[in-house]
Amino acid sequence: MLFYCISLFRVVKFNLKNKNYKENNIKGKIVKIESKDYYVENNIGKVFRCSLRGKFKKDLLKKKDKLTTYDVAVLGDWVEFEIVSGSVGVINKIEIRKNYLSRKAKRLRGSLKRGERLEQIIASNLDTLYIVSSIDSPKFNNRFIDRIIVTAESSHIDVRIVINKSDLEQSKLLAKWENFYSKLGYNVFITSVISLVGIEKLKKSLNGKINLFWGQSGVGKSSLLNAMYPELNFPVGEISEASKKGRHTTVTGIMKLVEKNTYIIDTPGIREIDPYGIKKQDLGYYFIEFGEFIHQCKFNTCIHVHEPGCAVVKAVEEGKISLLRYESYLNLLNTIEDDMFY
Repeated sequence: MLFYCISLFRVVKFNLKNKNYKENNIKGKIVKIESKDYYVENNIGKVFRCSLRGKFKKDLLKKKDKLTTYDVAVLGDWVEFEIVSGSVGVINKIEIRKNYLSRKAKRLRGSLKRGERLEQIIASNLDTLYIVSSIDSPKFNNRFIDRIIVTAESSHIDVRIVINKSDLEQSKLLAKWENFYSKLGYNVFITSVISLVGIEKLKKSLNGKINLFWGQSGVGKSSLLNAMYPELNFPVGEISEASKKGRHTTVTGIMKLVEKNTYIIDTPGIREIDPYGIKKQDLGYYFIEFGEFIHQCKFNTCIHVHEPGCAVVKAVEEGKISLLRYESYLNLLNTIEDDMFY
């Protein structure tokens, strides 16, 4: 009888210990980052303010000049964390990302050395990227759109385009750009927060996905999200009369659960975008209309500028590839840095 009681006690003790282990290795998603605080949402929607375990800082220190990105954990990351007290925790593990969206970070001040142009990761584990532009205030910028498309295509993220502020349309430009990108194979949404055009259609397209909204300052990202989900109440701004450019109102990226299995990510507006980690000989693969011709080029290393036997240049000359898109390609090609390491 005594032996049975001792054995039972050991089993109960083991189960309690095992239960505590599971509770201290909770899985969650990073939904907000402020300075060194990571806000992690668990599977029942409770949010914990977490810090990174010291081992992550030690790993960064070991890399030193081999560092390529300064983002240890990012919005959208799945992590394992333990509760320290109440709603405060510590992140112990960052899960492998299925994908992530990034760009070149701003050049470090005083930096002239190779490799010091780092990668800035915007968010991870995305299903869909909505590139938000406006037809006016600020004016539609197709080259800017093309740069973001290349960034998303290189990360294998589904791209959709939103042309906002359709109520400001005073010409046929809206139909022109809608037709232009639709012919390339991209879903295009025409919207207006003022007249509510396209709002319901856009909202339905988000269902069951993790959706990131990205674009220039002032194009109306936050206003669009508020129109679809008023409870979000994101701050919105106005266009600067001096620069005619948008003012930043979203100061940090934030992820919100808006419906079952449906997340939206609102991000700070951007003024410029340089894709990271793309080599000159690979850039053409991220212009989807080049795909039909790119393998017909005479040389495998063709960058589609002046090489003899270039099928892409021939397609441009014959009107099979848009001159506007080819100009975007050349513009991007000129900004890719040869001395970047990947």
